[in-house]
Amino acid sequence: MVIFRVAGGLPIVFPSPHQTTDFRRTEQKIMSIFGSIMGAIFGHGSAQAKTPPTATAAAPGASPTASPAGAAPGSSTLPTVDVAAIVDKAVAAKGEKLDWRNSIVDLMKALGLDSSLAARKELAKELHYTGDNNNSAAMNVWLHQQVMAKLAANGGKLPDDMKV
Repeated sequence: MVIFRVAGGLPIVFPSPHQTTDFRRTEQKIMSIFGSIMGAIFGHGSAQAKTPPTATAAAPGASPTASPAGAAPGSSTLPTVDVAAIVDKAVAAKGEKLDWRNSIVDLMKALGLDSSLAARKELAKELHYTGDNNNSAAMNVWLHQQVMAKLAANGGKLPDDMKV
């Protein structure tokens, strides 16, 4: 490792020419846990699970630039992704009974992610959990609610019984 100091006293660190770097590990560390959840759902959805935003036939005389209900005029809308279809498919592939609709642990397992307490504490930190990290039951309930709300806010279509 080579360290240079520049004006202002801040060090700049360069890897030694003899030092190898495993960029895959570095990239995995940079990817947030919530980003991994988003990637597993939005990045691997089947064509049937992804649907364009409210693609209804225009009524005669309707403006071609009309926005879907609730969207600001001129704003771009995200394509919706059927979260249940994708996660249910992942659960079926796992071959075990996972209650992802109520459990953050089971959701993470279904998506092939680390569901350990340490990983959930890291997710809680990412999502700015202010409760007691030692009360894992309360933290898990909060995490599940937050993840579902954020999936919905980013174009995830949740079943009616899960909408927050």
